[in-house]
Amino acid sequence: MGGALRAGPIHTLLGGLVRLRQPEEGLRAGLDAVMLAASVAARPGQVVLDAGSGPGGVFLCVLARCPGVRAVAVERDPGLAELARENAELNGWGERVEVIEGDVADPALRARLPRCDHAVSNPPYWPGGSAPPHALRAGATHGEESGLPPWAGLLAASLARGGRATMVLPATRLDAGMAALRGAGLGNIEIMPLWPRAGRPARRVLIRARRAPRAPTALLPGLVLHGEEGWTTEAELVLRGAALDWEPAG
Repeated sequence: MGGALRAGPIHTLLGGLVRLRQPEEGLRAGLDAVMLAASVAARPGQVVLDAGSGPGGVFLCVLARCPGVRAVAVERDPGLAELARENAELNGWGERVEVIEGDVADPALRARLPRCDHAVSNPPYWPGGSAPPHALRAGATHGEESGLPPWAGLLAASLARGGRATMVLPATRLDAGMAALRGAGLGNIEIMPLWPRAGRPARRVLIRARRAPRAPTALLPGLVLHGEEGWTTEAELVLRGAALDWEPAG
């Protein structure tokens, strides 16, 4: 493994469908990764881009749910990129994954990407500011002062005709996420809130868009995560491999 990164023991996602080694220090792939992956309805033969993949939690969950799909992962940190490759092999999907080392803000990176049917990212959502002291944790949550536009730009640039781009963000960054996607030429924005409990404000949102800049924005019913006795039935299904329902109510 490249660099000084040390990986911890193997953990699982999707009820054991995905095996994942992560850095001993730094953020862990969890709910955000699973929900973002569950937003992708990829068909066999399609290509999914995971921008800022880290050790691969998102694209591995996509591959577990979507047979016959290929993943292209972009990761700036060489140690995390190597760990993503190792995790792909660990799950037996090495031939379905290409990991590209590069910075999303580098215009030259876009020329290296294939056309993708789906493009997803769990980007660093806070621009600059007082980042956590650990480098990997800071890199996962605090980006450059340029904020979200480079991430939205990369997602948009990779999309094939009819493709969709999706980001998971804190609800407080919803405006910035929508502005970044629109600035990248995307529209037909759909917002799926992830409610911690019924009647509580959403803490996370999924934002999906495609190349239809004049189409209206849709606020979907979203998903309630917790009930009185733990995960709701709907959330538990997603955590075990089901897809999210993007269809509006009624």
